[in-house]
Amino acid sequence: MSAPFEATLAWAQSQDAADPLRGFRDEFLIPRHEGRDVHYFCGNSLGLQPRAVRPALSAELDSWADQAVEGHFRGDLPWMDYHEFVRDDLATVVGAQPSEVVAMNTLGVNLHLMMVSFYRPTPERHAILIEAGSFPTDRYAVESQVRFHGYDPATALIELKGDEANGAISMEAIERVLAEHGSRIALVMLPGVQYRTGQAFDLAAITRLASRHGCMVGFDLAHAVGNLPLQLHDIGADFAIWCSYKYLNSGPGAVGGAFVHERHARTTLPRFAGWWGHDKTSRFQMGPQFVPTYGADGWQLSNPPILALAPLRVSLEIFRRAGMAKLREKSLRLTGYLEWLVQSQLGDVLEVVTPGDPARRGSQLSIRVLGGRERGRALFDDLVERGIIGDWREPDVIRISPTPLYNRYADCVAFVEATRRWAQRG
Repeated sequence: MSAPFEATLAWAQSQDAADPLRGFRDEFLIPRHEGRDVHYFCGNSLGLQPRAVRPALSAELDSWADQAVEGHFRGDLPWMDYHEFVRDDLATVVGAQPSEVVAMNTLGVNLHLMMVSFYRPTPERHAILIEAGSFPTDRYAVESQVRFHGYDPATALIELKGDEANGAISMEAIERVLAEHGSRIALVMLPGVQYRTGQAFDLAAITRLASRHGCMVGFDLAHAVGNLPLQLHDIGADFAIWCSYKYLNSGPGAVGGAFVHERHARTTLPRFAGWWGHDKTSRFQMGPQFVPTYGADGWQLSNPPILALAPLRVSLEIFRRAGMAKLREKSLRLTGYLEWLVQSQLGDVLEVVTPGDPARRGSQLSIRVLGGRERGRALFDDLVERGIIGDWREPDVIRISPTPLYNRYADCVAFVEATRRWAQRG
């Protein structure tokens, strides 16, 4: 039986030519290096700029110049309702009802806002479950929330350690920690995809298990949104938060997003209130009593930043045309091809850290260089000098993410060939 892949550039180019999503690459601006497109594998850190972003921003600048304050009410995209123009497409990407999502703030801010409502500790139940080695945004936020409520992170933070190869976490490990500590856990706060290992978690299974133990459930989807098909409404998570500058291609420091399940749409849980979260029908009566608008919109604090939302609107329109199911189909094959190349061509140089089961990963492969950190860093620096852009995560991981909207099979071959030449020189 022949292998499903071939390691030649000609084979990769034939796959690119037959790719039904190949045209989407042309909708992005690809950085250049020595007269050619870079091989960009860093969409898990900062997505590329869609070509339509610049005219979208120019249109809003023109509205500001031509209409000033009247831009809030005039034109095809009046600013008063601008956050609503991304709502339906955003809901589709994360598998939610439109009323359950809102584009606002940034990930760290949204996490704190959600924890005001969904981390309600008591002396008997005040612990938070996170993964060991969580991204600093999450770690700093949950630790500060624990301290804010008067508890000690040394006992209130339960860190879930990897029990599989390379630090991956099994469902059995999650089951064990909830069986032991579930009665004192107020909030389970885990990622959709772990940033360092690239492991994707079974969000539905985690939600069911944590809910049985009476825990609130929230997810950081920074590395999952736009990467994996999500079904936030159906799985029943209490909340989720994400950034939009990675796979959603919305630009550095882009507006983030939040999901609040519809069962909390009229919640009596406390929240930090802001004017733009007030009921839309009476907002401009300027009354003293805060009346939250229905759904996730009720967690907004301020009016939407138009110039920051325009790139998100553009990117989400691309996702609507591409479709998450088709993107996931290509992602599985493209990432599988990269993994096969690494294992078949570079097994004596590289080790894949990310789980091998395609259902337990997205577009990212985390890779270690055999021989230690210094060799790993040397390879990473050499790749950058040759226009092959991934990213480095301490202590020793190179993250390579073949993003289906704009990456090609030929990019994967270029990565492997450059790595092989580096190894031969060293």
